Amino acid sequence: MTADQAMEVARLGGSSTIEKIAAHAWRIRKAAPADAIAPYCEDAHIDFAFMPEGRRFDDLRLLAMDMDSTLITIECIDELGELAGCKSEIAAITAQAMRGELDYPQSLRKRVGLLKNLQEAALTRVYEERLRLTPGAQELLAACNKHGVKLLLVSGGFTFFTDRLKQRLGIDYTISNRLETENGKLTGELIGDIVDADAKAAKFKAVMRELGASREQTVAIGDGANDLKMMAQAGVSIAFHAKPVVRAQASCAISWCGLDAVPNLFE
Repeated sequence: MTADQAMEVARLGGSSTIEKIAAHAWRIRKAAPADAIAPYCEDAHIDFAFMPEGRRFDDLRLLAMDMDSTLITIECIDELGELAGCKSEIAAITAQAMRGELDYPQSLRKRVGLLKNLQEAALTRVYEERLRLTPGAQELLAACNKHGVKLLLVSGGFTFFTDRLKQRLGIDYTISNRLETENGKLTGELIGDIVDADAKAAKFKAVMRELGASREQTVAIGDGANDLKMMAQAGVSIAFHAKPVVRAQASCAISWCGLDAVPNLFE
């Protein structure tokens, strides 16, 4: 966002008070919602949010985020599907589930079933060759570490990936699904209860209680329909490059920037 664009958004919001807070980010004080702001920002590929004054990042206690297509750029199950020769079938089911058109546990079981007999080594290939952190992820994690904000990684994906990311990135808490393997191959089954929208929300509330955090001290970031129940528990919910159903229900949306935009929402 340029200075000229910041001035125009300020004008649309009836304000003339702008502060530069990062290389391409601005805070506009005393701005009022106006119908013209959203279409202007959409046309210019600018992310914006209305935040209450005084909300500070260093007051946060807990930040939770989804893994696939949020912390990382891929959907792990789609990549496994490619190695199993059924990526298009799996991706179609994934897209339906993310849009809220399919029951998540049922859709996950269908997708995992398509992976039956895939070599367990394919998991390592996806992690080492295809998994990449989303732009800005390192900066967001560094901000959390600096200010003592605990991190929760929630995923309808798999422990193989969340466990490795937890160790690599210093994440405090994780919850995800466990793939069953036998004789070095996936069986097409899952072990234990499925981590769905309810499980994500329950884990978020449990960690919140453990930390003694108030709702206002929490943030939840997600991109799909199965993140919505968790996001509804948070003081600030962020739809990250998300489906329309998620953007419509979140406190704010980040659709163009990376995860390093999250701290800019706060003072």
